[in-house]
Amino acid sequence: MTAPALTFDVLVIGFGKGGKTLAATLGRRGRRVAMVEQSDRMYGGTCINIGCVPTKALVHQAEQRRAGDDPGGWYEQAIRGADSLTTLLRGNNLRMLDTLDTVTVITGRARFADPKTVSVRAGDDELRVSADTIVINTGAHPVTGGLPLGGRIMTSTGLLALETLPSRLVIVGGGYVGTEFASMYAQFGSEVTVIDHAPRVLAREDPDVAAAAEEILRGAGITFVNGARVTDARDGTNSAVVTYTSGDTTSTVEAEAVLVALGRAPATRDLGLSAAGVHTTAGGAIAVDDHLRTSQPHIYAIGDVNGGPQFTYVSLDDHRIVLDQLTGDGTRSTADRVAVPSTVFMTPPLARVGLTETEARANGHSVRIASKLVAQIAAMPRARIMSDTRGLIKFVVDATTDHILGAALLCIDAQELVNTVALAMRHGVTATELRDAIYTHPSSTEAFNEVLATLA
Repeated sequence: MTAPALTFDVLVIGFGKGGKTLAATLGRRGRRVAMVEQSDRMYGGTCINIGCVPTKALVHQAEQRRAGDDPGGWYEQAIRGADSLTTLLRGNNLRMLDTLDTVTVITGRARFADPKTVSVRAGDDELRVSADTIVINTGAHPVTGGLPLGGRIMTSTGLLALETLPSRLVIVGGGYVGTEFASMYAQFGSEVTVIDHAPRVLAREDPDVAAAAEEILRGAGITFVNGARVTDARDGTNSAVVTYTSGDTTSTVEAEAVLVALGRAPATRDLGLSAAGVHTTAGGAIAVDDHLRTSQPHIYAIGDVNGGPQFTYVSLDDHRIVLDQLTGDGTRSTADRVAVPSTVFMTPPLARVGLTETEARANGHSVRIASKLVAQIAAMPRARIMSDTRGLIKFVVDATTDHILGAALLCIDAQELVNTVALAMRHGVTATELRDAIYTHPSSTEAFNEVLATLA
């Protein structure tokens, strides 16, 4: 029996930030759009369902727990709250598209049959969908490093589904996800051990920034095992056992839960890209040009699947580039991006943009440095008001032009402060101008007045 067939102007595979925004925008402009999402639990994409939103909601709840609050009860309440939030947002995201007469949401797994057609399967049902323009927005999946998942050994998705707080948590990997979950679960009351191959905590940061962050994390009770390689993880009757080597020594650690946080890889498996003539990189990402076109000019890849920075806001910007290709003058490209910020949501958060001091010097810049511990910044009373004076603020400035090359902000409100710095960098605002700007009081931003006055 031949599968039913539908034809659209645009087909979007994946309900993530860039894909859903593009589908809604084109739908409102009269294009006939199909949105294919493999699971009704993922309407809206990774961010609102198993990524940014639930994790940051849990970070907030963990920060609110007082020493006398029952860890288990507080955690269970926080998990229920995060689940309610994601359920609400998932429904809102579905309605955002489903209420548009020009957009059709199809739930099932898509696989290319040819360059302009995909087969969408849901159980025994199959539907063939064709379009002149196709946008792949399938995101990324967790990397496990060969460790067996199951039982007490899980990815972040599985850990977020736990309704009971693990008394002992082992995290394999000390990247963004590992650091955020370590900070969060330590505040909930878990005994947390992080095992990472890097020689020190946050190895990509300058030593002074990393040392300040490590002091905060260890102060929260987190144990770090650095320069180690995990060789095995096994689920047992009462606990899981993780085996790791450090030098010539082999050790084990037990836990009620093991989080495998080794990064994420582009989700291209089972898409049938060869049938579409879509090429991938050596790392498995879909190869794209500066306008996010694949090897097939009518097929685009946006978000994590194209191998770019794995941030929701980058996916959103990807949609702008493709939208410009489809409805604008086609000049916007990834080359336009300058000073893209990022944040590790430990407590307090570590936000950064641009070059580290180490990178700037390695690139041949003559630099001036402004750096100050938050506890020593008199012009930042908000940190004291919020009862958290941990961390530091550091700027890397070009000694010749006075332009800001980069910044690391480890402090309360860092996730907001970094956006001001990034905007200044994009528009050539000098360190002197940022130093002498007028900021509201009491705010965290006014710390710039004092910190940048220390440029040396």
